[in-house]
Amino acid sequence: MRGKTSAAAAKPAATRARAESATVAPARSADDPPATLPVRPGEDPWTAAEVAELEQELQSDAATLRAEIHASEEAVSGLMRDSGDGAGDDQVDAGTKNISREHEMSLAANAREMLEQTERALVRLAGTAFGLCESCGQPIGKARVQAFPRATLCVQCKQKQERR
Repeated sequence: MRGKTSAAAAKPAATRARAESATVAPARSADDPPATLPVRPGEDPWTAAEVAELEQELQSDAATLRAEIHASEEAVSGLMRDSGDGAGDDQVDAGTKNISREHEMSLAANAREMLEQTERALVRLAGTAFGLCESCGQPIGKARVQAFPRATLCVQCKQKQERR
């Protein structure tokens, strides 16, 4: 927890303000033109079609993740019901059931985390913080955002984070 506090304190005030304002930004209507997304020097600017495609991809990912979470929760519920009627199961059967239940719970947790990141990206896209690194405030890069729309850090800051 201490590392997160010092990392948050090290963020420039302008970057924190942009990130905070993104969490309360209203969703764009279909009639509103997309905001100009930041790009790195030498990159082509975002077109309206690219922004719309990015938003559609994030919406689709969110729907898929919601379905995965629902399926995993159903599977865990079924495994929990079945765990009580294991009379006569040997240790291997009981262990297999436990592993299956833990696996489904892990899948559901991972899907929830991805859904949270996706929804956060949609909020940022509707606001002003999308495409800006949360650490240094510089543009993340169009190619990186197209490859991983949930990215919140530029390549350099992500590498620094992974080295810690």
